[in-house]
Amino acid sequence: MIRGMGLYTAAAVTPADDVRNWEAPGDGHPEPKLREFKEQCLATPGSFIWLGLFEPTRAELEMVTDVFDLPRLQVEDAANTAQRAKFEIDEDGHGLALLKMLDYVDSTSDVITGQLAVFVGPWYAITVRFGQIGDLRGIRERLADSPELREYGSVAVLYAVIDLAVDGYLVVSDEVSTDVENLETEVFTSDRTATTTNSIYLLKRENVEIRRAVGPLVIWAHDAVGERITWVPDGLKAYFRDIGDHLLRVSDTVESTDGLLMTMLMASTSLQDLQQNRDMRKISAWVAIAAVPTAIAAIYGMNFDYMPELHSPWGYPAVLTLMGTACVFLFRAFKRSGWL
Repeated sequence: MIRGMGLYTAAAVTPADDVRNWEAPGDGHPEPKLREFKEQCLATPGSFIWLGLFEPTRAELEMVTDVFDLPRLQVEDAANTAQRAKFEIDEDGHGLALLKMLDYVDSTSDVITGQLAVFVGPWYAITVRFGQIGDLRGIRERLADSPELREYGSVAVLYAVIDLAVDGYLVVSDEVSTDVENLETEVFTSDRTATTTNSIYLLKRENVEIRRAVGPLVIWAHDAVGERITWVPDGLKAYFRDIGDHLLRVSDTVESTDGLLMTMLMASTSLQDLQQNRDMRKISAWVAIAAVPTAIAAIYGMNFDYMPELHSPWGYPAVLTLMGTACVFLFRAFKRSGWL
């Protein structure tokens, strides 16, 4: 589905008219209109087209591939939602940037993932989005309000998209870090529950989602920070350096969070084992205390005629006193040893 298209120059932005209805019944096939817009762009020096696609069908991708002459292998990668994040951009700044978009759900503490691919060419920028994350309307407004940014051509779209994605990574990683701090407090309190370990495991899986998005981009982030990316215009190098710095910050946060969660998981398991040992010692101690009167009562319950003090008037109180004394002695012994 075509979500938006426009002709961008340093002087102005010319949006295509009602592109969402191009594929509606009765409106005809959109390919002639795309080719017409392409010819208009090529006839306007210094201009570029930005075409936005949302969850396109195979036929729509084939059409865009033919009109814009996109590399088919890169198109297949952009259509594959299981593809890992990557940059395949040549020295001229043309190619594919595939990013994972992240969002955090406060109600469930879940990290949800989408995908946004950006094709960058000398006269076009094509974005292909899968999932509800990564709405680009804010970027369109940003470019429309910034003639200075439009001067850099289609690379400006790539920069704005990467900036949007990395800002999302920062927000999500900070939210997960807050969850880790709250969970850490819960692990080392006396009111922890049996679900604490499960919560740690689930949070570790959410952290993995961030790692999958950020991990493949770390090498590129180092190049951006060191200003070793040749295709970045001089005016945008500081902005790309800032993006690279944010990516490395998120990467460091993900690694430290993963290590902390693993430590918390081990600590939670150890504390559970310790609590179970304490419970077993208490149970064993009470069983030992109860065993004394049980054993004495069992002996005297065997109905033999000749037993100590069986017919004595003070025999019954003596046996009860013996039971009580033994139980008190065992209770104090277990209390001193910490079993009770």
